[in-house]
Amino acid sequence: MKERKFLLPLAVIGLFFFSLGFALGINSFLMPVLRNSMHMSGADSSLLLAATFIPFLLLGIPATACIRRIGYRLTMALSFAIFAVAFGMFIIAAQQQSFAWFLAASFVSGAANTVLQASVNPYVTILGPLDSAARRISCMGICNKLAWPATTLFITLVIGKGIKEISLTDLNLPFAIIIGIFVVLGVIALLTPLPEVKAAGEDDGNNGAAACNYAEGKTSIFQFPHLLLGCLALFLYVGVETISLATATGYAKELGLEGDNYGFIPSIGMIVGYVAGVIFIPKYLSQAGAMRICAVTATVGSVAVAVIPNPEASVGCIFFMALGCSLMWPALWPLAMADLGKFTKAGSSLLTMAMAGGAVMPWLQGIVQDHYGFQASYWVCVPCFLYILYYGLAGYRIR
Repeated sequence: MKERKFLLPLAVIGLFFFSLGFALGINSFLMPVLRNSMHMSGADSSLLLAATFIPFLLLGIPATACIRRIGYRLTMALSFAIFAVAFGMFIIAAQQQSFAWFLAASFVSGAANTVLQASVNPYVTILGPLDSAARRISCMGICNKLAWPATTLFITLVIGKGIKEISLTDLNLPFAIIIGIFVVLGVIALLTPLPEVKAAGEDDGNNGAAACNYAEGKTSIFQFPHLLLGCLALFLYVGVETISLATATGYAKELGLEGDNYGFIPSIGMIVGYVAGVIFIPKYLSQAGAMRICAVTATVGSVAVAVIPNPEASVGCIFFMALGCSLMWPALWPLAMADLGKFTKAGSSLLTMAMAGGAVMPWLQGIVQDHYGFQASYWVCVPCFLYILYYGLAGYRIR
């Protein structure tokens, strides 16, 4: 099936990817607000990210089971209902000024994110030829990464204050508006005629096996080494991408820089990379080749952030971290899910669970930050990018 037949579904899924970024962007807004309002350490505030990403580990398999039972479209609608509940809990957390409530709300928001990620990522991957999946995911990534800084911009505009002046009691109105937005998105998911799609060989039986020779005879998802290595790469990737996207504003504040919109620095880097992916993949650049280039770029960028003494230049180099991160996600999914056949949904479950790296790596960075300073904490990203480089060089080839 040619991709132009799926323009409407891709447009709707792009809107859903924007909502994913918007929901995740709440962390980059809340972390400095809670540090100011509740006098928290870096490690403590990073627990918000941990609470958001732990559900990926716990709910990855149930989310995929939900897709099997009710289909992609209804699963997407369910996720938006869960998002609405989560932001209702954020309102309670702000009223109670309770960090425990903020953690609980972040967990429920993460559960909604898990359900939506488990549906939209494989959906986009198999909605067309696999060798151009990175191009489609790049288009979705542009929508997603525009939303991360949009969260801070939206809330500060609604409240009419800068981050340093915002108190927890100011959050009721913007969070109530966000609840309404997610309800509308749930209705859109229900009413839009999104086609149910399947990967080659995904159906059980002889026909499915014939459609994917590599999966024929396999009895377990753990017999696909390229998938397992890809899960580790995705675990590390989500962690370092979250660090680059969620910490720019807090890092700038720590260095004493003026303004609230430093979150646009990594977002612009990601978008530049995604646009390059749309243009060059697969005509001029393979998905694995894009991953290798991006891993080198991100490694150099993270080292630069950690060592450059000039505050403006150091924060600016987060752009190169994010630029490197941009095409890792679009390349990782199709490379890790290649040739899974009837195990496609099970593989998607493992990859969704691997997103729990977004809980671990920012927390580890927060610990390093408390002991060695914010700038030095970016060294945490370097070994992660080096492993992703290995996967792009050799790991995805292992069969």
